[in-house]
Amino acid sequence: MFKFYKNLFSLLAVVLIFGSCRKKAFDDYYGRPSNLAPPIYQELQSRGNFKNLLACIDKSGYKSTLSAAGYWTFFAPNDDAFKKYFTDNNTTIDKIDSVTAKKIVTYCLVYNAFATDHIADYQSNSGWVPNNAFKRRTAYYDGVYQATVNGQTMSVISSNRNGSYLFGDNNNKYIPYFFSSYFAAKNLTASDYNYFFPNTTYTGFNVVNATVVNKDIYAENGVIHEIDRVILPLPSLEQYLASNPQYSAFKSLYDQFMISYLANPDATHRNQVLTGSAAQVYIKLYNASLAFSPNNENYLKLADNDGQADGYTLFVPTNDVFNQYLNNVILENYKSVDKLPINIITDLLNAHMWQTTVWPSKFSSTNNFQGEPARFNASTDIVDKQFCSNGIFYGTNKVQQANVFSSIYGKAYLDPNYSLMIRLLDLNLRYTITSPNLKFTMFMLSDATLRSMGFDYSTANSAFTYTANGVITIGNSARDALLRILNTHIVLTPNGELNDLSGQGIAETYGGEYIRWKNNTVYAAGNVENNQVLTVTGSKTAGNGKVYYVSGGVLQYPSNTVASTIAKFGTNPTDPYYSFYQYLKNSTLFVNNEISGIQPGVFYTVFIPTNQAIAAAAAAGLLPKTSTGAPNYNPTASTDKDLVNRFILFHILDGNSVAVDGKKNGQFATLLKNSNGDKTNLIINNQPNSMQVGDNVGRTANVVVANSNYLANRTLIHQIDNYLQYVY
Repeated sequence: MFKFYKNLFSLLAVVLIFGSCRKKAFDDYYGRPSNLAPPIYQELQSRGNFKNLLACIDKSGYKSTLSAAGYWTFFAPNDDAFKKYFTDNNTTIDKIDSVTAKKIVTYCLVYNAFATDHIADYQSNSGWVPNNAFKRRTAYYDGVYQATVNGQTMSVISSNRNGSYLFGDNNNKYIPYFFSSYFAAKNLTASDYNYFFPNTTYTGFNVVNATVVNKDIYAENGVIHEIDRVILPLPSLEQYLASNPQYSAFKSLYDQFMISYLANPDATHRNQVLTGSAAQVYIKLYNASLAFSPNNENYLKLADNDGQADGYTLFVPTNDVFNQYLNNVILENYKSVDKLPINIITDLLNAHMWQTTVWPSKFSSTNNFQGEPARFNASTDIVDKQFCSNGIFYGTNKVQQANVFSSIYGKAYLDPNYSLMIRLLDLNLRYTITSPNLKFTMFMLSDATLRSMGFDYSTANSAFTYTANGVITIGNSARDALLRILNTHIVLTPNGELNDLSGQGIAETYGGEYIRWKNNTVYAAGNVENNQVLTVTGSKTAGNGKVYYVSGGVLQYPSNTVASTIAKFGTNPTDPYYSFYQYLKNSTLFVNNEISGIQPGVFYTVFIPTNQAIAAAAAAGLLPKTSTGAPNYNPTASTDKDLVNRFILFHILDGNSVAVDGKKNGQFATLLKNSNGDKTNLIINNQPNSMQVGDNVGRTANVVVANSNYLANRTLIHQIDNYLQYVY
């Protein structure tokens, strides 16, 4: 028995010795290295100048978090920072409650550890993007709060996406910082920082209005950057707007038209678990048509961390200037704000909203949600500036002049009597005629006028309609007819060519057709056809041109053919187009009362020689003639018929309408093709009130202005004092 116990004790001794060796090897390999820095909390303790911050951490309940494993960045205010805070706020560390302490700690506590080697880099899905970040997501969020809505107290939580809400995202606030390499990459200077924080020196590493005095202090669970100021959570754009009554007029548009409250059972249950409250929790949602939701602390969330690289910007006019603009411009034709179409309110708000950061030095080069720059002077137009947790807030003493309101488009957009015109403009012309870099003249098309012609819009069918003889046509044909009318009412006038209609002239419209004016009347080809003119009854000047109000109908396109228009001035022997028309109507080109070769939707110019010039062409053998040498208008020989066809086709420009206005010059193709099948050309030398036309053999003809600029169906007709000769 003794031998048995002796052997057992020996075995146990061996096991203990062997186990001790194994444990030492395990500890050597897996144990905490002796040279590893302590966790953040203990590191702050060891440094001796964070006593007040440590007290805040204790009060906030974050001691265990900052003493345990993790991966944090902590912007840590030192004791000197707290002394400034105590003086500025007339308080002491003992008076700071747990709620305030938690704000101080969590807003300076950033998810993930960022030393200065990556503090300015954007943490994208595909890796680091150098020098592209100036914010980080913090551990602080507002959560559920109490709000009074329509006189009722409600438990509310902010949306965490633009126009929507995703359960599980706490809508954490971001903290901005300003690092030298980011500023260099974005061409920013100290002035961009001091614009917001004039009392803090820009050092190349600042956090809000604090300076980093000791960077890259490594801890077991993250990195500490020591700062010289206590930083409380910055307000969101929504919170800052709400806290300033001088912006209440602008804010009221959000409140009245852009905000809704949606009960959320998930948020309600979570709040009950956390607080014990059984109150229904509502999500405060902003209309998705806005550039962003001012209460959304995240950015676009196209990528998880995109809030590191960018934020929103909101320019808000003070009440006095905003109300003046609202009453004088937006409400000129409306009795009150609640009568405005919602899209006008949306455009007005979006004009002041940027889906990106607008730095003070980048106003003119940073576009808003509507693609327009900030039209403010950073020195004189900004009365308030605030870095917020989700963007930048600028208070202004002027309103952003949005193109949709300041352009000729705005004259129709802001008048309910022109809703059909706006629908038409929105199809494809809105962004053209709102451009401040282009100048236009526009003749207004009222709803009453278009409806009197049988046109309207069916909201049920989302289509334009045309009614004639009790029959309603819905769809493309009505739309296309209206678009042709609309395009005839818009003229590109870079030099203000139509600013004065008291004289007379001709202009090419946006649709390529021409209109003429004389003594404050105006007409298009269809008006000529119907012996009708429109009378100018008024005008308004916009930022990019002028609009005219007219009575008597619309600038109408014709239904007659080009040939029938020529016939009006070619039937009687004394008519200016007589000889030309006689050859035409008896030619093989004359088919269905039109010139063969003229196609619908194509533009043309017809040069008609005088009767004397036609006689000269016949005498020269370019047209058939009788035995006496007079023009033979109705030849029978095929060769003579070919002469007529070639002569007529050579006097018609193919695909171009050229007015006698000095604007179009050069070589233009005709309808005539030579024996090789190639188009023949004419040379146009065009001056205001004069035009010369040259042919292939050096002959020239002058336009007879008195019998020219005649409006036909997508065609201009001019008389010339000579015939033109082709080389076939």
